[in-house]
Amino acid sequence: IQNFSQLENSTAASDQKYQSHLFTSGKYNWRLIVYPKGNEKDNGSGYISMYVELDSTSLMVSTPPTEVFAELRFFVYNKKKNKYFTIQDVQVKRFNALKMVWGLQQVLPYDTFINPEDGYIFEGGQCEFGVDVLVAPPLTNWEIISFDEKIPNKFSWTLENLSKLKETVYTSKSFSIGRKEMLHPKGDSISDGKHLSLYLHLADTETLKSDEKIFTQVHLRVLDPLGSKHMGYQLKHWHEKSNLGWGWKHFLALAELRKTYLDKDDTLNVVAEFKIDFILSII
Repeated sequence: IQNFSQLENSTAASDQKYQSHLFTSGKYNWRLIVYPKGNEKDNGSGYISMYVELDSTSLMVSTPPTEVFAELRFFVYNKKKNKYFTIQDVQVKRFNALKMVWGLQQVLPYDTFINPEDGYIFEGGQCEFGVDVLVAPPLTNWEIISFDEKIPNKFSWTLENLSKLKETVYTSKSFSIGRKEMLHPKGDSISDGKHLSLYLHLADTETLKSDEKIFTQVHLRVLDPLGSKHMGYQLKHWHEKSNLGWGWKHFLALAELRKTYLDKDDTLNVVAEFKIDFILSII
């Protein structure tokens, strides 16, 4: 705009608004609409109001007439800061024959905008308005989250004669929600050999698609056989095709394990308590 004051005067004969020429975005035609003194009919008095209108002929490109979904981001240039004041509508807008115009009634306070010290009016009355219209493509994929509300609350795993176990890795049986636990009594291959390592993995029978993942929230604990001094951690993890398990290489120091967490029969008890479990997939 070369002269904002003259723009204000000219809009008196056009319902207090200025409409830009048509421009194209996403194969549709649009107009930017600016109310220099605010859109009184939309609670915009005292503000600069800005809207986008979809050209009605754009809806006739197919039969029946289409709907258009678009994100709107309005901006006003600030010469003093040499950058754009930007404000985005928070929701994707649905344009159709019943609703051709969307926008924001309160973009900037009018008094702030016209104050030369604030930088929006510059060089004898110039100013600049703009909008980004980001047209969303038609929906082709859906993301579905399915909740398993019948998962068992607790899974217990007992290992007898722990001190005599020879293997490095021990794996529990699979349980009904498709998980299994892996125990490294002497620490895993990247541990220091002084800690118990404990992990939760998907069972071998579980095969995830490339676009599928499972979220698990579980409390893993090693039980104190003589009291309530249980050792545990909360695990919140997305199981994906490239990462089927998660856990701790230093879950518990072996010295502390032998001192506190083995009963008189040299038995270790591990418990997994599940709070939530759901599957997310794309179709």
